[in-house]
Amino acid sequence: MKKSISMAVTVALLLPIGCSKKEDAPAKTAADLAGVVAESSGHTHGDAPHGGTLTDWGGGAYHVEFTVDHDAKSTAVYILGDDAQTASPIKAEKLLLSIAEPAFQVELTPEPQAGESDGAASKFVGTHDNLGIVREFAGTISGEVDGTPYAGDFAEVAGDHGHAH
Repeated sequence: MKKSISMAVTVALLLPIGCSKKEDAPAKTAADLAGVVAESSGHTHGDAPHGGTLTDWGGGAYHVEFTVDHDAKSTAVYILGDDAQTASPIKAEKLLLSIAEPAFQVELTPEPQAGESDGAASKFVGTHDNLGIVREFAGTISGEVDGTPYAGDFAEVAGDHGHAH
């Protein structure tokens, strides 16, 4: 009897608690678990200024726009302000793009736009052969702004305009 109760308790402890997971609720990322200021959305706030897919950083303090050019096997990620439209240059040596499927990472380097100076940029770029795959990408964009780490999950949806062909 004790063995049956012990086994039942062990099984109950191993089962996930709160299995009422919503379909649209994103899974926790490593960034979430590490205490990073993170948001997940993959949503658009109206039309993204560069035709890409937006995610939030820090509850909307920043918005990050993912775009991809399959022919060039490249991506441009734009840092935007709380209005999700206005460039918001940040001082960062790099950002990291982590794509879920197929799994790969791209280090993004700053490409300052006209008028951006003092080591700040609102555009970060990178290349990878897998970006040449024509598909909807999903992943995480992470970086650090003024000593605070940020991460945001995004997911392109069929029909997004973040693709240049």
